[in-house]
Amino acid sequence: MALFLRRGAALAARSIRAAAASSASTSVHRLPSVGSLAGAGELAPTKLFLLEARRGFAKGKKSKDDGRGDTVQDAPDIGPTVKSAATQQMEAAVVALSRELSMLDHIMVETTGVKVALNRLAVVSVLDAHTLSVMPYDPSSMKSIEHAIISSPLGINPTPDGNRIIANIPPLTKENIQALCKVVTKSAEDFKQSIRRARQKALDTIKKSASGMPKDDVKRLEKEVEELTKKFIKSADDMCKAKEKEISGN
Repeated sequence: MALFLRRGAALAARSIRAAAASSASTSVHRLPSVGSLAGAGELAPTKLFLLEARRGFAKGKKSKDDGRGDTVQDAPDIGPTVKSAATQQMEAAVVALSRELSMLDHIMVETTGVKVALNRLAVVSVLDAHTLSVMPYDPSSMKSIEHAIISSPLGINPTPDGNRIIANIPPLTKENIQALCKVVTKSAEDFKQSIRRARQKALDTIKKSASGMPKDDVKRLEKEVEELTKKFIKSADDMCKAKEKEISGN
């Protein structure tokens, strides 16, 4: 009887060990750690493939995100273009003012219902210190040009001479000097407005591109445009003062 009980206990113990071994063989394999493939040889080929695929996807996603974050697009340098355009427009205004302030050039002639500057209809040349010659490009415009000269504040009485007009410049009276100075001031102000429009156009261009530029560059460029504007405004003022001095004889 004792022998039978010992054999039964041995068989029970053997069954328990077999069950434990069977449970261990059917447990889920743990995946190797992220940083090592040391245990990869113990995995079935399909599981190993899935592991590698998941790692590749994670790396690819990280690389893509990193690339997107590190990508910096350099804003185009618009400074030279903006300053060049503003300078050309301001210079054109100053040159036009210089022509406008030349004797008789400010006179507007009405022809075919349109007012046109005298210097576009005729060649004005100096014969001597007190005499000007006006040669119309179109002889049919002589009457209109003559009338415009008479109506100007210069106090000139032009005389037709064949295909040209002779304009004798009399000594300027105080009234004529004041009238001419007003014409000069108005002309200067008109062309300073042209300079200010060029300034505003440049600032608008900078503003449109500001979102893609460093703030320091925006401020620097705006400051440079302001300095250009002051420079050309001063040129216009200096020309105006010089012309007024010439007219008044001071």
